[in-house]
Amino acid sequence: MPTLTTRLYVVRHAIAEDVGPGGADHARRLTGKGRRRFTRLVRRLADRGMDVDLVATSPLVRCRETAEILASQLAGEPRIEVVDALAPGADWQTLVEWMVQQDAARVAWVGHAPCVGRLVAISIGDRSAAVRMGKGTIASIALDDGPGQPGELEWLVGPDLLGRR
Repeated sequence: MPTLTTRLYVVRHAIAEDVGPGGADHARRLTGKGRRRFTRLVRRLADRGMDVDLVATSPLVRCRETAEILASQLAGEPRIEVVDALAPGADWQTLVEWMVQQDAARVAWVGHAPCVGRLVAISIGDRSAAVRMGKGTIASIALDDGPGQPGELEWLVGPDLLGRR
């Protein structure tokens, strides 16, 4: 009997406000442009079969807002869970342990650069790889042997693919 492939989507948050004088980094919100561009990208990917059962997000506002857009554009509006291990300095091992405990075959992790690039590299079995992820970029990784084992990068796409608006 064939096993079901686990699919991991690693997402960098969309374009956010700059930190203003005396501003707090954790409270930065997405810009209108960031929202529009990320919404267009997710709609296009959903039309081509992207589906997610569960969205895990960093607790920072810009990631939570990105997760909300992601979930709202996908079939069945997957639930969103705040996972502290996705905050800046993301902890891959903790994320894998969390993922194993979930009843979900398709999971998205929404986080920050440069952590998301490192998470992609580790997830495909190459801790030394440099994976650049622009704002609003999504990577799809097939984990045929399950979470925690090296997977295969299927695709990596950002809003720039659809043109700048």
